[in-house]
Amino acid sequence: MAALPVFRWRLAPDGYATRRQLRARGLRPGGQDVAAQLERPRRRRGPLVAYLYRVDLAKPVRPMTDAKRAALAKANTARRTCPVCRRDAGYVIPASLGMCVPCAYPEGTSHGIAA
Repeated sequence: MAALPVFRWRLAPDGYATRRQLRARGLRPGGQDVAAQLERPRRRRGPLVAYLYRVDLAKPVRPMTDAKRAALAKANTARRTCPVCRRDAGYVIPASLGMCVPCAYPEGTSHGIAA
């Protein structure tokens, strides 16, 4: 396996982009392997690493279909619905609680939560 080219932070040549930079341009890696990496040194830990992809090999983002949009809406609704009281909480249910806040703390005064 060949070693990846490593560039210092903010010194990558044109033609490379991170996933977020590709997405901002309406592109996706499209199955290509990581082409290079950026390293940002830190004082007490290992360097921060960002993987780069070639822009010329990137493909356009696939458009959102009606079926995908409906599936995403259904998944988001499920994340907001409390499994105990079956109501829409108005926010994403925290995984740490597993239920909405009123069901997790019915008294309202336990754990320092005021009613």
